Amino acid sequence: MKLPQPMIPGRLVRRYKRFLADVILDENGELVTASTPNTGSMMGLLDEGNRVWLSVSDDPKRKYRHRWELVEVNGPAGPALVGLNTGLPNRLVAEALAGGVIPALAGYGTLKQEVRYGEENSRIDLLLEDSDRLPVYIEVKNVTLSRQPGIAEFPDAVTARGTKHLRELARIAASGRARAAMVYLAQRADAERFRLAEDIDPAYMDEWKRALDAGMEVHALACDVSPQEIVARRVIPVEIP
Repeated sequence: MKLPQPMIPGRLVRRYKRFLADVILDENGELVTASTPNTGSMMGLLDEGNRVWLSVSDDPKRKYRHRWELVEVNGPAGPALVGLNTGLPNRLVAEALAGGVIPALAGYGTLKQEVRYGEENSRIDLLLEDSDRLPVYIEVKNVTLSRQPGIAEFPDAVTARGTKHLRELARIAASGRARAAMVYLAQRADAERFRLAEDIDPAYMDEWKRALDAGMEVHALACDVSPQEIVARRVIPVEIP
């Protein structure tokens, strides 16, 4: 997926109010406030002085011209570029599915997005359908946390919403009328494996295990990340305790 151009480099001053970040631009030292398209904890991404990249819009309806898109962190295995925009993962996974990157989910004729389903007023991120195969309900989770070399982790904070999605997928899988799959998308190139951060949200881990027992499938993807594009290019192993 191509990113908006031009991308403006700078240095992070602080992120605050969840939606905003102050950045000093490299080109002229100007201090600007950028919108932040990620309202999560962003654990491990927020060190002052981190190099960041901003997109720029001339849309007069936007309150902030700059939007924070990428951050370079000093990760466990060295510098790593991380995509933080939570509006991208569904589209990145859709592109990967169209390209057959996940063999277990390849070959479906139709892909729909944001379809209502389940018992808890949910919307499934992606729905694969084909005339002679069971449909596949796919929930996508954005992954940016890494605390050990090569290991991408989710979640980076307690997620009641994520736990609800696991319950919904477990019901789908147990029904036998459709497949249910969770896809964890690591927007960072240094991810070699995926695991759950059980210490951060034990309840999520418990629900995850129940969903696996019900038949939920789990896949993880790692991305190539640059200021020009982000591509979900490869499947990485999932550690299942």
